[in-house]
Order: sequence, then structure tokens, then C-alpha cells
Amino acid sequence: MKKTMKQLLFLVFMGCLTLGSYAQQRTITGTVMNDQGTGLSGVSYVIKGTTVGGVTDESGGFKASVNNNSVLVFTAVGYKEQQINVGTQTELNIIMQKAETQLQEVVVTALGIKRAKASLGYTVQEVSGSAIVDAHETNTANALTGKVSGLQVVKSSNGAGGSSKLVLRGYNSLQGDNQPLIVVDGIPMENFTGSDNNDFFNSGLDYGNGLTDINPDDIASISVLKGQSAAALYGARGGNGVIMITTKSGRKQPGLGLSLYSSFSTESMFMVPDIQNSFAQGSEGIF
Repeated sequence: MKKTMKQLLFLVFMGCLTLGSYAQQRTITGTVMNDQGTGLSGVSYVIKGTTVGGVTDESGGFKASVNNNSVLVFTAVGYKEQQINVGTQTELNIIMQKAETQLQEVVVTALGIKRAKASLGYTVQEVSGSAIVDAHETNTANALTGKVSGLQVVKSSNGAGGSSKLVLRGYNSLQGDNQPLIVVDGIPMENFTGSDNNDFFNSGLDYGNGLTDINPDDIASISVLKGQSAAALYGARGGNGVIMITTKSGRKQPGLGLSLYSSFSTESMFMVPDIQNSFAQGSEGIF
């Protein structure tokens, strides 16, 4: 008899818990909007941990059967996911925030053609214009040092105005030019270095290289195309790789829109050879 009473009390207790849980179930309504207050249709919502859910109507409205512990998850293409704890609320107004697009995944390959970076069959590396400015180099070629894998910057010892040569993925020719093709806003240019006369004993003047004429502050981004597949976009001239430079375009700025940048550098000789100045050859072979 005592065992039967215990079983009966247990069943009554479990029934009360079940009724309590059913009593917490209620219908909740709401509206899903964008940051401008316009209702969003087709937004998917689901009760977290279940498959119960639906989509919003034309005005962004929705209706769901929830309890106090439910969490509603709202998702839509182009918007960030929103998770809302229902609690004791009976009506919800959800504002969806736009997801930031990753512009760095889209790169310019040739003549303004844009491709997804993951879909390319060759290597493309990008350098932002701010990274070039932060290098504080008067020669844009020198600013690429250590920023592009496989790119070697060969600097001259002729001072601040000396030329610098670029070599991408090693030398391909013993006599020809091994420098990559430079393309500025779709226009090819030559990164000529040194002078016409390059003799050891009678070298000419070093007038600098082509990239010296480009102001680093005017560069928006630099794309480096490597490999034979990248070279095919520009023909034989791109056989050593291509360095694409995109300059900045006009845009509205606060105030006058003026910026001032200056740099100052000094150089000194590392070592001076010992030279005797006591004896020298005089006239007619007399010392």
C-alpha cells in the first residue's frame, strides 16, 4: 500500500512540472528592421537548439511560440547574426546590422579587371598605400623592402637620389632586363636604373629609377602579380612579373583637405681609406 502511494505521489508531482512547463509556453510577436527603421522581409529566425522557426513577412513581422528560456537567432544575407534572449518579453523589435564586406578578397588583375583572390591560379600580393607612406622612403622602390615575398630590392650607394632595381623571383636573363613591369593606373612604365654608360672605371651619372618620380603619398595600393600565369595578362613585357600601382582618386575630406608631410635624412661614409698626401708626381716625371 505504501509503495502504491509513493508511486501515485510521484506521478502527481511530475504532472505538476509538466503543467508548469506548458504554462510557460506563449506566443511572441515582433518586427525585424534595418538601421533605417524599414522592415526586412525574408529574415530567417529559429529557436536556438531546435529546428523550430520561420521567416519574416513582407513588413518584417514574425510570430513564434517560446518560453522564458528561449533564445531567438535571426540571420539574413548581408547582415550580422542577432541572438535575442526572450525572457518575459511579449513583443520584440529587432534591428539588423549590416555585415562589413571584405574588400581585400577582391583584387585588380589587369586593365581594371577584378577577380576574387581565392579563384586566381597565381599569386597576388597587395601592399596598402599607408604601408608605403609609413616606410618614410623618398624612393617608392625602397619602400617595398620586406613587404613582398620573393621581391628583392637592390639599392645603389649613390645617396638618396640613387637608383634602385627590383628583381621578382630571381633572375631570368643574363643580359636582358630582369625587372618586373610597372603599371600605374593601367599605363606601363619602365623602372630604368643607372645610366647609359655602366663601365666600371668610367660610369655615367645615376639619374635614379622610374619609381622615384611617383610620390608615395599618392599611392592607394600596390598589387604584385607573380608567376607565368600572371605574366600572360601583360604579354612578354610581364615575363618578370608585374607591379600594379593604383593611385588615389579625389574624395571629400573634412576641413580644407590639406596634408603636409616632410622628411629629412643624413648619411655619412662608413669607412675612409688611408691616403698619403706627402708625395705625388710632379712635372716632367720628377717626384
